[in-house]
Amino acid sequence: MAYIKLYFAKDDSAVSEAGTFTNAVEFILRADLREEKSERLYAMADTGYLVTSTEVTPTGTTASKWALAPDNSGEAGTYGAWGAKLTLGSVGAGDGKVYFWVKAKATEDEVPVNDTSVTLNVEGIAEAV
Repeated sequence: MAYIKLYFAKDDSAVSEAGTFTNAVEFILRADLREEKSERLYAMADTGYLVTSTEVTPTGTTASKWALAPDNSGEAGTYGAWGAKLTLGSVGAGDGKVYFWVKAKATEDEVPVNDTSVTLNVEGIAEAV
C-alpha cells in the first residue's frame, strides 16, 4: 500500500503511478529552443497517516534534465540541481499536504523522442496518526 501520493495543484487530480500514463506529469519541449517548462504539484498522505522524512527524487534515463523546487506561496522557490532530490519533510492528509515544483528542460543535442523513462519517486516514513 502506498501511504503518500502526488497530485497536480491545478486541478487536484492524482498523478499516475509508475508504468501508468493516464495522468502523468508531461512536458512538450523544443530542443532547438532549449525550452524549460514547470508544473506545481503537491504530496499528500492517505487519511490517517503522517509521512515524515519525505523526499522526492527524479529517476530514469533523463532524470538529469528534471529539477525540483519547494513552493513559495504559489511560486517556485529555488530549484535544486538538475536530477537532485527535494526534501519535503512531513506530509499529512488534508491540510497537511506539501506543495512543490517540478520542471524539465530540453537541450540542443537531443533528438525528438517521447521519453517516458522519468519517474518521480516519493519516499518517507509512514506512521498512523
